[in-house]
Amino acid sequence: MHTMQFILNGIIAGSMYSLVAVGFALIYQTGRFFHFAHGVVYATGAYLAYTLVISLDINPVASFFLAAALAGVVGVGIDRFVYKPFRKQKAPNLVFLIASFGIFIFIQNLLQLIYGAQILTMRTGSVKEGHHFLGAVITNIQILILVVSAALCLGLWLFVKRTKLGKAMRAVADDRIAASVVGINPERIILAAFAIGSALAGAAGILISLETNIKPTMGMNAILKGIIASIIGGIGSIPGAMFGGLFLGIAENLGIWKISAGWKDCIAFVILIVFLLFRPGGIMGVKSEGERL
Repeated sequence: MHTMQFILNGIIAGSMYSLVAVGFALIYQTGRFFHFAHGVVYATGAYLAYTLVISLDINPVASFFLAAALAGVVGVGIDRFVYKPFRKQKAPNLVFLIASFGIFIFIQNLLQLIYGAQILTMRTGSVKEGHHFLGAVITNIQILILVVSAALCLGLWLFVKRTKLGKAMRAVADDRIAASVVGINPERIILAAFAIGSALAGAAGILISLETNIKPTMGMNAILKGIIASIIGGIGSIPGAMFGGLFLGIAENLGIWKISAGWKDCIAFVILIVFLLFRPGGIMGVKSEGERL
């Protein structure tokens, strides 16, 4: 296979990692804990899209927006019914992490109960030949994945930088108490972060389901790669999450150039260990005092 094909495959995979990672980073910025259940929201988005497109025969474009919005609702529900009571009790972050694992397992099993354990697909019709580009081949679906994921990541970055709500999110991320003093309601900001971050996770699940199969366990790999991408870029940094996702995707695919594809996950974790040992703050992260996972 041509070197450019590995790089292109890495960019496509990295765009998905970035989309999961930016949603995760947005929630981490405001909530300051590892929302592991973010991965199962990703899987939920894929299953919702499957229901709308295949079962209900709704227009695919309308289904994309509706399924992403519903994934956002799922994220909001998780925060309101599980995490908010813990925040009121000022529970330690370990409690949030354990609760997040519990939510992940519960929703994953719920998806399996509703849809079954069999692999589902949204791909219909014959497979069309891709476009040739610098010795590599890219399909229309892959172009769509790249364009939409890039637009969503860029849109989120502009939203956080330019809008009033985005600035309020940054204020809560910097100092929740100080933000409260100047009239910002941290609970509303956290709610918005979960809605937007979860919708992005759902969108990533929908996009990847256009090219690969859908299964209840798909969220585990997604959240692990999203967390690794966030750590590479700098945990809590949205531009860092974008860069970290692309870096991870390209590194994985170049890494399997000469070895078996089965080593891809191993490569990702080796990269994670290297960053944790030598640059734990990530490439674009800003270390804050007292910050804990």
